[in-house]
Amino acid sequence: MRIVIVGAGQAAASMAARLRASGHDGPLTLIGAEPVAPYQRPPLSKGYLLGEMGVDRLLLRGEGWWAEQRIELRLAERALRIDPAARVLVTDRGHHPYDALALTLGARPRRLPVAMGGELPGTHVIRSLADIDVLAPELRAGRRLAVIGGGYVGLEAAAVARKLGLEVTLIEAAPRILGRVACAETAALVRDLHSAHGTTILEGIAISAIAGTERATGIQLTDGRHIPAEIVIQGIGVLPETDLAATAGLALDNGIAADGFGRTSDPAIWAAGDCASIPHQGGRLRLESVGGAIDMAEAVADNILGASRPWQPKPWFWSDQFDTKLQIAGLGTGHDRIVQRGAAPSASVWYFRQNRLIAVDALNDPRAYMIGKRLIEAGRSPDPDAVAATPDLKALL
Repeated sequence: MRIVIVGAGQAAASMAARLRASGHDGPLTLIGAEPVAPYQRPPLSKGYLLGEMGVDRLLLRGEGWWAEQRIELRLAERALRIDPAARVLVTDRGHHPYDALALTLGARPRRLPVAMGGELPGTHVIRSLADIDVLAPELRAGRRLAVIGGGYVGLEAAAVARKLGLEVTLIEAAPRILGRVACAETAALVRDLHSAHGTTILEGIAISAIAGTERATGIQLTDGRHIPAEIVIQGIGVLPETDLAATAGLALDNGIAADGFGRTSDPAIWAAGDCASIPHQGGRLRLESVGGAIDMAEAVADNILGASRPWQPKPWFWSDQFDTKLQIAGLGTGHDRIVQRGAAPSASVWYFRQNRLIAVDALNDPRAYMIGKRLIEAGRSPDPDAVAATPDLKALL
C-alpha cells in the first residue's frame, strides 16, 4: 500500500512514525511545503523567539531517522491539487500516486485585511520558523511592540518581548483576554502576571487600522487613540488549511470534515491535526494543540492499517509566560461553575458543568494539573465543594 502524507508538522511526523512502528512496510512519502524537516511549533513563540533554543532542538527527529525508517521526506514541495478518481496528488515537483492519502496540513495565521494595514512591513504573524526568523531580529530593547490579540500566542510573544526589554502594548477587542479559551478567573491571573511585568493590556477596544504607509508606525484604535509602535504582531487566531481538500471536493465543516476514525468524505483520504474536525457532542471538534495532533495522527495511522479505532480526544495544552507555566487539561466550554484554589504565583482553576469536572487550568501547580487530568480522563468528578476545601488534592483520587 502506497501512503502519502501531505503536511510536515507534528501530526505528519507522528503519523509516519506510527505507521512504521505498526508494521507498514510499503512506500511512505511525507511532503512539506517548508524547507525544514518536521519541527515543534510551540517553542517558536517561547524559547526559540527568546533565543534560548536552536533549530536543532526544534526538530522532531534526527537527520538520519527518516532514511533509517525508509520514509521519503520531500521538503520545499507544495501540493497543488488532488485527483481523487486517479488517486494522485499533484505537486509543483511531480505526481504522487497513493492508495491512502493523509492530509495533515495544519492551519495558517489570520491577518488583518490589506486595507487595514495587515501586510505592512513591520507587521508579523507567528506560525512558522520563517516567521520567527524575520521577527526575532526586530525585537530589540527599547523598541515599541503592539500585539493585536489576547490569546495564548499573543500573550507568549508579549512576555518574550518584555523579557527582551521592549515596551509592549497588547490590544484585545473582546471584553477580556483569553475570552475564547479560558474563564474570567484564569484570565485575571494571566492579566495580573503581565501587568506585574510591565505589559500594558487594553481590553474591550477594537483597532481601526495598523498605521503607517511604508512601514507600520503603530495602531489606530476605534476610539481615536493612537498607540505608537515600530513592530506589530498579529495574534488573531488561525484558519484551518482546507484549500487542497476543497478543490478535491471533500466535505468541509470547521476544517476538513472527518469521521470519528479520521476518514474524510473520500474513503481513500484521511485527515488529522489542526486542519481536521470530528463529530463531538452533537457538533464538530477541531483541536489546535500538540497533544491533539499526536493522538489523532496515531489513531488515523492505525485506522489506515485497518484498526477501526475511533479517536477519543483527551485535550491538554500548555503556555509559558515569564516565570509561569500554565497547564490545561480538558475543555472548559459550557462550564457553569468555577472553583479556584490558591492565588498567584501558584493557583488552579477547576471547571464544572452540572457538577461534572470538565477542565482544569493550573498556574505553576503541576500537581493540580496531573490530578485534574487523571480525574477528567477517568470520567470521575469530585464534588466542587471538596475541590475548594480539601487540603490535599491527592485525596480526590
